Amino acid sequence: MKNVAILAAENSVLSTIASPMDMFLQAGVLWNITMGEKPSPLFKVQIVTSDGKPVTAAGNVPIIPACSMYDVEDPDLIIIPSQGFFFDPREKNHGDRINWLKQSYEKGSDLASVCGGAFTLASTGLLDGKTATTHWGLAKRFKKSFPKVNLRTDLLVTDEGRLFCGGGISADLNLSLYLIRKYCGREVALQSSRCTMVDLDSVYQSPFSVFSPEKNHTDVKILNAQEWMEKNFRNDINVQMLANEADMSVRQFNRRFKTATAETVNNYLQLIRVEAAKVDLVNTSLSFEEIATNTGYENVSFFRRVFKQNTSVTPAEYRRRFCQI
Repeated sequence: MKNVAILAAENSVLSTIASPMDMFLQAGVLWNITMGEKPSPLFKVQIVTSDGKPVTAAGNVPIIPACSMYDVEDPDLIIIPSQGFFFDPREKNHGDRINWLKQSYEKGSDLASVCGGAFTLASTGLLDGKTATTHWGLAKRFKKSFPKVNLRTDLLVTDEGRLFCGGGISADLNLSLYLIRKYCGREVALQSSRCTMVDLDSVYQSPFSVFSPEKNHTDVKILNAQEWMEKNFRNDINVQMLANEADMSVRQFNRRFKTATAETVNNYLQLIRVEAAKVDLVNTSLSFEEIATNTGYENVSFFRRVFKQNTSVTPAEYRRRFCQI
């Protein structure tokens, strides 16, 4: 039986504590009962805190731990719930949790973060040079805080051997299923998937993300270029035109644009157009051919590839999933 510790902290998101706990506790139990067989639990799960004292989850919900993190005997897996926007490295017990996580990892424990829990996991330094994910809405803050981590907010789950991350709050279920499969095999994971009705093979969060341009910089000429592009993206736009307007060489403009926005000019324009297409797919009955033309693309096939590259789904799949009309 695998020993799982869920490390709760002040302002943790309740579901990122409770959902992994439920998912691991049902493995070998819910399916067996449903099939008329004897339950065979595969995981022991405990909620722990840094000092063994209760903490208050977001929404003022009290969390009563089983024990202190120091009292857990050789956890196979430690789950780090999300504190969302409440994550604060200056918090009283933050340093203790980081040290314990590092020591536990050195002793053989696997570490897995949920959503904003990636901030805590990255604070250990163990993710430096490795791939991680968190909620797409936290991406800018994460990149600034941990530039050495390869952040992939298009993914729901990342796996770096013994370091795992789940993208959003609901990705705690996807991450838990992924880990059940890793520890117990695909058949047990499929049983859990069927009983909990969570998709075992869902791996992308990019269909849910929204492009939020980086404008928190001081390069006025680039800001002006960004705003012009956002207003005129339906027109034929090229880098030479933008560079001339900014009174720069193309090379200088490209360099300053990438420095300010963390995107190339062409990718920035693609992302703007993809967002516009997503709005039209959800709110109109226009064909994708019409949407592509209205968005500034004459080559519909090319824009279809660009759309899927950025959302991980086809335009038709996106419309089916999110359409409001």
